[in-house]
Amino acid sequence: MEKNNVEVTFKNNPVTLMGKEIKVGDKAPDFTVLGNALNPVKLSDYKGKVVVLSVFPSIDTGVCATQNRTFNKKASELSDDIAIIGISVDLPFALGRFCGAEGIDKVVTTSDHKDLDFSLKYGFLIEELRLLARGTVVVDKEGIVRHVEYVSEVTNEPDYDAALSVAKELV
Repeated sequence: MEKNNVEVTFKNNPVTLMGKEIKVGDKAPDFTVLGNALNPVKLSDYKGKVVVLSVFPSIDTGVCATQNRTFNKKASELSDDIAIIGISVDLPFALGRFCGAEGIDKVVTTSDHKDLDFSLKYGFLIEELRLLARGTVVVDKEGIVRHVEYVSEVTNEPDYDAALSVAKELV
């Protein structure tokens, strides 16, 4: 597996990111993750839309729960031409339970647990923990990456406004 050069810490300890680092201007690789009903979800399913990928370690932590609640709330203010996909390595059952309990209905939560297809193509896999680093990726309607954030400390929230500002400009 390829190591990524992005420097990220978890509770102030350096961790190793695996996979190819994604950069602004790259063609966004297609990937397949699992939806909450164990259905395959692909980036290419959203062709013609601006896609915000909201990447997080585990829905069962406070910061990750906040990240999903925040994106869900902000999604109600966005054009239908923008889709927000949450990605973690949580099991689809845990994601479904959380979304049902919290009323998350605007963010499509997905699991990369099975194949790590997204994680390795976008360089978000934390080798030491087999969890994902926190971050965001914005992909335009033509499939080009227009914004990337690998949050430098995994326990911090992403810059929601930066990602959504880019997304809104692309509609």
